[in-house]
Amino acid sequence: MEYNYSERMANMNGSATREILKLLTRPEIVSFAGGFPATVCLPRKEIQEITNDLLSEGCASATDALQYGTTEGFVPFRQELIKYVKSAGIENVSLDQTLVLSGGQQGIDLMSKVFLNKGDVVLVENPTYLAALQIFASYQAKVIGVNSDDNGLDIEDLEKKIIQYKPKFLYCVPTFSNPTGKVYSVANRKAIASVTAKHGVMVLEDDPYSKLRFEGEAVPSIKSFDTNDNVVYVTSFSKVCSGGLRVAVAVGPTEVIRKLTIGKQGADVSTSNLSQLIVYEYLKRGYLFPNIEKSLPIYRERKNAMIDAIKKYMPEEYSYVNAEGGLFIWGGFNVPINTTTLAAEAVKHDVAYIQGQVFYPADDVTNMLRLNFSNATVDRIDSGMHRLGDMFKAEIAKLKK
Repeated sequence: MEYNYSERMANMNGSATREILKLLTRPEIVSFAGGFPATVCLPRKEIQEITNDLLSEGCASATDALQYGTTEGFVPFRQELIKYVKSAGIENVSLDQTLVLSGGQQGIDLMSKVFLNKGDVVLVENPTYLAALQIFASYQAKVIGVNSDDNGLDIEDLEKKIIQYKPKFLYCVPTFSNPTGKVYSVANRKAIASVTAKHGVMVLEDDPYSKLRFEGEAVPSIKSFDTNDNVVYVTSFSKVCSGGLRVAVAVGPTEVIRKLTIGKQGADVSTSNLSQLIVYEYLKRGYLFPNIEKSLPIYRERKNAMIDAIKKYMPEEYSYVNAEGGLFIWGGFNVPINTTTLAAEAVKHDVAYIQGQVFYPADDVTNMLRLNFSNATVDRIDSGMHRLGDMFKAEIAKLKK
């Protein structure tokens, strides 16, 4: 049988993360490839308690938990979420400006479904989240990278590309960006809100990581500076509660949220009521922020262990970003090391990373790599980085011959 696939699948490839994770069946392999929260930080006890309560006899929510729900989401949960997003500086949100999502990635997909026609332009930070690039490709969009530095997006380059390409929207991860771990400054966020409003360009602000800050001061969201109703803010509970529950929220202009809701009706009808109610109770019972506070020292210790191991084992030709939070260390080589071709070789050395190439729209940067520190113990971080450092040193030695 010859299968006649759609045009949109022509440029679609499997996620680099997921493909590598398939290889990691041997327990001796140390994986720095995924973006999983630390297993020890998952709130098993609290979720078991909440689930037992929700499904117990006589519980008023038991029927709600197991039934279909509205597309927009469980109303008491959305009301709780309005309080929650105030921690990102987002005030005066009404119920019809919220939409519960089946994971933050659904927010990217729905924005694409609602705004993108074939050939439309999306601007992204260069580099950016690899799954977002896959989604934009599925809608046959043209993705253009915007230059950035330690403070965030290059505003001059952003405005130049807005004028040149007339994009449908800008996608960015301004706090502990995936993959770079960088944080946009407050001034940069204000400038992004201002220049996109000036040119009538939508912004999709993706915020899965901001609560995982273990150094420095918290900064308000780009959405908090939105004066023109052109910013949609998406935040997820995957990294701070449970990725398995697949719960997130979009906050945006009423008209846009209505369109996203219609798009969601054609995708999954509604986010799991059981998952929504679990996260709702997790928030309402006051478990979220104390659990984050307990988790941060674990992430800080693992991040510091990775930085120490980089200094100890990686070649001097490698430099990196020392992130103040999130889950990743981003770095690269100042010599022609191809991290894409070496990714499979690393697995043979019982260690895995994600090649930097997959995070670039132009797919032409081959010397960078992303390392995840959150889901490996300190001992395994040290042993995995030792193997990785030895492999890269051997490759550099070959270059010098």
